[in-house]
Amino acid sequence: MYYLEKLSALISKYMAVLVIAIAAIALIEPMSFKWAAPNITMLLGIVMFGMGMTLKLADFKLVFQRPRDVFIGALAQFTIMPLLAYFLATAFGLPPELAAGVILVGTCPGGTSSNVMTYLARGDVALSVSMTMTTTVLAPIVTPLLTWWLAGAWVEISLAAMMMSIVQVVILPIVAGLIINSFFEAQVQKVVKVLPLVSVIAIVLIVGGVVAVSSQKIMETGLLIMAVVMCHNLLGYGTGFLLAKAFHMDIAKAKAISIEVGMQNSGLATSLAMLHFGPAAAIPGAIFSVWHNISGSLAANYLSSKMNKEELPEVQTAK
Repeated sequence: MYYLEKLSALISKYMAVLVIAIAAIALIEPMSFKWAAPNITMLLGIVMFGMGMTLKLADFKLVFQRPRDVFIGALAQFTIMPLLAYFLATAFGLPPELAAGVILVGTCPGGTSSNVMTYLARGDVALSVSMTMTTTVLAPIVTPLLTWWLAGAWVEISLAAMMMSIVQVVILPIVAGLIINSFFEAQVQKVVKVLPLVSVIAIVLIVGGVVAVSSQKIMETGLLIMAVVMCHNLLGYGTGFLLAKAFHMDIAKAKAISIEVGMQNSGLATSLAMLHFGPAAAIPGAIFSVWHNISGSLAANYLSSKMNKEELPEVQTAK
């Protein structure tokens, strides 16, 4: 177990490099990862199950203890990123499937990577975790509705089918993990440090599978989609930070909201795109998976130096 924990820590640290390497291999040799494409939904379920195993019922109390902060953060998540996605898809004149994919990334909840990046940035980790949980719980209703509203002009969308997909792929695995952690906490704590290894492998395979089945389309539109994804992500960071400061939040909270807004659950976007729109629509989510790990690390390094001494105790006590 000791060596697995060390391996887990090492792979988590260099996740961005690993994702880029696998994406490159899948692009050059698509057959090496095409087998993963049909299993993307299952792989995402594994990631969400792992997330659930790190949660406790007590964690949800934070949402009710700090309703104003969480409400502002969740509202920012489900307004800034969807609207930015729609604007960018329109401004860049993206084809229907790619436009739907970009909007789907924008309408998805925050991902677990944002919690780690907020910690590294010395931000308000408790707020970040609360935002992730809140937007994830709201996702079965909010994500399909926003996608239908913003992407309906490009592609046909079944609200009921998308809602059910999110429940099956996200909510049920998280609840299952939460239940197991509640009843078998001692056993779960023994393996919790290995969970990042499992999650990283699953995310890497998701990216590899999408790139493999969409290699030709990526060759044709890769630079364009990369530009859109980078703009989407970076504008999310900046707009989230400015919104938090507009509500007179301290720097630790502003960091949390900035990172949480900018980093989406791209695995969910990829899975939903494959299920409902086709491989081309999954390209933005796959590229986002690669890029946001790079930008998130850079943003965390930059923001970690932006800390006022009087606010440091608040971050240290946040759990």
